[in-house]
Amino acid sequence: MLKVLIADDERLICRLVQILADWEALGMEVAGTAENGLEALEKIRQLEPDILITDIRMPGLGGLELIEQAKALRPELEVIIISGYAHFEYAQSAIKFGVGNYLLKPIKKEELMGTLRTLGERCLARKEAQVKSSLSLESRRKDMERIRASLAKEVLGRETAGLTEKRLEEEYYFDCPGELYQVFLLKLDWDPRTVSRAAVELVREKAREILVSALEKAGVQAVFEFEESVGCGVVNYGRETRDSFRRALRDGLNELDGRKHLFGQVEFSLALGTEEREPSGLGQSVEYARAALWERWITGPGRMLETVPAGCGGGQELLDRYGREIQGAVERMDGKEGRLAAEHLKEAALSTPEICGRDLQELVSAAGRLFVSRLGNVDMETCLLDFASRVGQCSRGEQAFEELAAFQEGLMEGILAIRRNEALRPVRIAKQYVQQHFSEPITLEDVCETAGFSVSYFSALFKKETGEGFSKYLTRVRMEEAKTLLRETNLPVAEICERVGYSDRKHFTALFHKMAGLNPAEYRKLYG
Repeated sequence: MLKVLIADDERLICRLVQILADWEALGMEVAGTAENGLEALEKIRQLEPDILITDIRMPGLGGLELIEQAKALRPELEVIIISGYAHFEYAQSAIKFGVGNYLLKPIKKEELMGTLRTLGERCLARKEAQVKSSLSLESRRKDMERIRASLAKEVLGRETAGLTEKRLEEEYYFDCPGELYQVFLLKLDWDPRTVSRAAVELVREKAREILVSALEKAGVQAVFEFEESVGCGVVNYGRETRDSFRRALRDGLNELDGRKHLFGQVEFSLALGTEEREPSGLGQSVEYARAALWERWITGPGRMLETVPAGCGGGQELLDRYGREIQGAVERMDGKEGRLAAEHLKEAALSTPEICGRDLQELVSAAGRLFVSRLGNVDMETCLLDFASRVGQCSRGEQAFEELAAFQEGLMEGILAIRRNEALRPVRIAKQYVQQHFSEPITLEDVCETAGFSVSYFSALFKKETGEGFSKYLTRVRMEEAKTLLRETNLPVAEICERVGYSDRKHFTALFHKMAGLNPAEYRKLYG
């Protein structure tokens, strides 16, 4: 509702105005009253009314002075002057303050309501325009933020060949006051099995807030945006702010690392790309930063990585030995043997002189490809994409080799499960056949023909998987059905005997007594 303040040194006038107007119908409320100009000015500060109704002559601070100072406080304030004929010239003077609404005493209800209605419509129209303007500005601000963020994503995707200073400023709203351009990457490493996506999103927001704030304080122009677990920052600065830029990044990384216990099991690493003199060189800068990020596998997380070592380049011999070991593990489908091969590879790699993070990454990736190729009957592309995702979330080299071992075990266990399932298929077919035909004279040969296996092979397999011979299993199924019929029906024992596949009642009774410890009639009497 719109708020109205009434100011008059005569209490009766204040009361009269309150009584005359139908405030609810107008969508207004009387927020307060004042008996002099000074009190009215203070209440304008406190209550922030939309409309002021004031007498032209009041003690302490006159109506004109009140209007002048009130308009200085709230330029949008609408004012109605209450004036007697003797003070009409004062009311005319108020026009210079933008006040053209005045009521002559004695106040008439129709005039008061009409004036308030007009001013109310004006206030609402102005508020609506302000809201639209605010929404428009907010929408434009968000659009600009999205466009600026798209620059970081395009740089991360190496789409930088045609970038110029003019394009950065005109298309991406990215000012370039300095002569140097550079990319930095923030890598988040977490275990998706223990850290939720919601927690990761919170970490990304906090990382963006901390780093951008630190860079702004250092006077560095920057945009920063995440693509999954990698945050890409594009910066422009002058040579004189190079040190403060690096210091700001270190401070931001240290703050994130110091808070990581609040985020869960998330590790942070930051890598710097090369300094470039032209925006088109940002692609080269991001590639250097990507390579530098792998050095966290050597140094550990929580560091700012600025160099890319040459590496040892001697991984092929290690890979060949791993290939021989994993081949034997795959042939025997031995997960423990596969884990041992991964352990040997890790020990040999981490003890290799001059080995760098990129070497480790290439070695682990190649080992994963080699292992999957040895399996043969799996979806190689899907498996390797999953493996690359898991390895990419490792913050240390040791973790990457552990992921390799777990990856091997998981795939081999899956293949073994499929093989076991296939091996048990004849047993499942036999059990299904028995459930459907136990009332008929079933023979082992009938079941073997249905399952498609020889009698000797099937008999051995069935006993191995179920712990009992086929004949005993068939008898047990028939006796369980006989028990159900004895408990739940009034069928004669002779008919039950036939229904469960026996033509000889004496033989049926003997088998039933052997399994239940009672003959059929006794069982029915006890449980029926």
